Amino acid sequence: MISSRLCKLNLLRSLMAVQHCQRNTRLLHQTKVSCSGGLFVHRDTDENNPNTPFEFTEANLKRAKAIMSIYPTGHQAAAVIPLLDLAQRQHGWLPISAMHKVAEILDMPRMRVYEVATFYTMFNRNPVGKYHVQVCTTTPCMLRGAEEVLECVKNKLGVKEGETTKDGMFTVSVVECLGACVNAPMIQVNDDYYEDLSLKDVEEILDDLKAGRTPKAGPRNGRFASEPAGGLTSLTEPPKGPGFGLQPGL
Repeated sequence: MISSRLCKLNLLRSLMAVQHCQRNTRLLHQTKVSCSGGLFVHRDTDENNPNTPFEFTEANLKRAKAIMSIYPTGHQAAAVIPLLDLAQRQHGWLPISAMHKVAEILDMPRMRVYEVATFYTMFNRNPVGKYHVQVCTTTPCMLRGAEEVLECVKNKLGVKEGETTKDGMFTVSVVECLGACVNAPMIQVNDDYYEDLSLKDVEEILDDLKAGRTPKAGPRNGRFASEPAGGLTSLTEPPKGPGFGLQPGL
């Protein structure tokens, strides 16, 4: 009798513990997934589906084979990133049919290609404008005015982040660190970096692109690269000759 009561008591305690955990734990299925869905999940559309026409041009197919030849025999799958990039540069963005073509050329499962294409945000799996304006908003850029830069871009182009202008010229994206932290704030347009930006610089860059001109890439505050903005603090004089500072015996 006592043993039976102890078993019932232990069972009751266990049930109470489970109920307590359920009340105080955010279950996995309750987590919002809509934001990540757009990044990872493919849904067929009229312009992006397995039947979307894509074939490498003769020149690009020759280039793809040259890229594959760099890698050891049996390891051609290592060329998946440069081949996806080649496909995107040819098509303007990366439809799923282009991924299938890369998988076919490299003789690798399509899923492996999907994994790469969805992991790297440099692959645009939806159409983008002629000029893809990517605004970095990571901490260094944010501290240097990235939010104002983003607002300037949106107001100048009349679109929100993730949208493309009606004429198909510009797409605006918010991205994470682009690796030019010393030159914050900065934006990337296609393959070019524009750094050390003021809001006036941003407007001038967009005006040049609208007019068909190519704005000069790089820092916009007079710096050559990422040297100190106030001038050099070291290596300010010619280096000393061999043996400088050593004991005479050495």
